[in-house]
Amino acid sequence: MTGKKYLYLVGLAWVLLMAIPFTKSYAQEHHAAEAKAETKEEASKFNASEIIFGHVSDAHDWHFFSIGENHISLPLPIIIYSKTKGLSVFSSSKFGHEGHREAYNGYTLDEHNKIASEDKSESFYDFSITKNVLSMLIGVVLLLIIMLTVAKKYKQNGANVAPSGFQNALEPVIMFVRDDVAKPTLGAKYQKYMPLLLTLFFFIWINNMLGLLPGGANFTGNITVTACLALISFIVLLINANKHFWGHLLNPPGVPLPIKFLLVPIEIMSLFIKPIALAIRLFANILAGHIIILSIISLIFIFSKMGQNPAAGYGFSIVSLAFSIFMFFLELMVAAIQAFIFTNLTAVFIGQAIEDGHGHEEHDHHHEEATA
Repeated sequence: MTGKKYLYLVGLAWVLLMAIPFTKSYAQEHHAAEAKAETKEEASKFNASEIIFGHVSDAHDWHFFSIGENHISLPLPIIIYSKTKGLSVFSSSKFGHEGHREAYNGYTLDEHNKIASEDKSESFYDFSITKNVLSMLIGVVLLLIIMLTVAKKYKQNGANVAPSGFQNALEPVIMFVRDDVAKPTLGAKYQKYMPLLLTLFFFIWINNMLGLLPGGANFTGNITVTACLALISFIVLLINANKHFWGHLLNPPGVPLPIKFLLVPIEIMSLFIKPIALAIRLFANILAGHIIILSIISLIFIFSKMGQNPAAGYGFSIVSLAFSIFMFFLELMVAAIQAFIFTNLTAVFIGQAIEDGHGHEEHDHHHEEATA
């Protein structure tokens, strides 16, 4: 199947997915008591933090845009398994819309947008497809299409034929990961780890870019996602670490015994700090970029609400849009840089674990001879 057919299939699948009835969450009439209690001042307030953190957090529906009080969103499937009720599968639209949540089949969404059971004693497993999960699946499909299309061209034309089309655009990136990331840090064993490094780089890069699309999900800005990616790197490190690595970690040579009691715990702590640093670095940079762009855009509405003067919002919109465009192009660069940093640090940490100690020992021996 050619790359174009892959694209057609994915496009068809996406159209069918979009054909699922959209939830037009029209704001229903408030109860009379609530309408009387709400003042005009409260109704005119713009809650920037709610808008920003609502965008960067995960959700059980994919919100695209709002027109006044009408919210256009795509409901996602809720999949719950309970030992008492069994398997429950239904649309998230059954829970109603934001501000007017309803219970369905004994379950509801709490204030943190998490599924909760009306029966507090009930335990259940949540396998629902959330916004971040759907974004991940889209990223995986795009990654497979890109890699399988390029791999098929290499099989058809061979490695000696000059690349063309999308293959020509992708090959420099692959060569960059090989020559500037894998070879310098992993040495002769780099080929063994190239599939892992390329997968990490393109998976993170693609999902970083998807998150910058209007209405996109903040997938790589989620700490659980980056923690899972870092855990994969950490497991590969532990599995492939050699005796030289464990020997220097648990019994550093040439160090007095009293110092070892202090040094060994520090080295063990540093081993676990490595994946933590990987996870936090990617999460913090991507999340910060989303928050900054949304904050700059929110200033338009904040200024327009100040003193009930829309002209202030219109005037500041020029400045806000200019900064937003600048930050957007900056985030395009950050998307690639963070993918490179995560991949490069993964290669560095694995390289330290598989490094053979003979070269260092020989170097120390020559140094001692020269000193003597």
